[in-house]
Amino acid sequence: MAAKVKLPPDYRYGTNRPWTVAAQRKNPPGTKRNKVFVEPMEKDDWKVFKGDVVQVLAGKDSGKQGKIIQVIRPRNWVIVEGLNTHYRYIGKSGDYRGTYVPSEAPLLVRQVSLVDPSDRKPTDVEWRYTEEGEKVRVSVRTGRIVPKPVPQRCDGIIPEQWIDGPKDTSVDDAVEKTYTPVLKPFEEDVIEKMGIVETRRPRKSYWY
Repeated sequence: MAAKVKLPPDYRYGTNRPWTVAAQRKNPPGTKRNKVFVEPMEKDDWKVFKGDVVQVLAGKDSGKQGKIIQVIRPRNWVIVEGLNTHYRYIGKSGDYRGTYVPSEAPLLVRQVSLVDPSDRKPTDVEWRYTEEGEKVRVSVRTGRIVPKPVPQRCDGIIPEQWIDGPKDTSVDDAVEKTYTPVLKPFEEDVIEKMGIVETRRPRKSYWY
């Protein structure tokens, strides 16, 4: 398990990971920024996760639906793909004004509502337990279970849904034991495996 990043008490979280250069540039050492007060939320109060489809309830994109691409719990933020965007220039140099690109701004978690996949409408959800003891999200309006999104890797691949191609190494081949460790030197091990009879004997050496 990766070690937890140690941050100063007055660290201000943003949209960048704390260990990135962009985050370190906004939180230089020795600089104290104004404290940001965040509404406390219990762990069970978080009902939306990365990959969920939500509907925006406030702002210029109110009523639109999109997928959550990032969750920042220390600030109660979620970032929805393609919504609540602002445009800015990047890569300015000399007379070149840069490239005009869109950038998603964060939304408070209470400004979005989870979409019920059965009718594609926003709904409130609550945590419940199935007969098997599994903790699931249930739509308050329809009573249907809203499954949690399948986690994806950074490159967008879902390991559970991956299908091996002709050039991929199968799991059986990867875990197959093809080498037996021995205490012999490498040369003696090769000689024994190849059936070579060695009649020479090493000359004695003395170390003083």
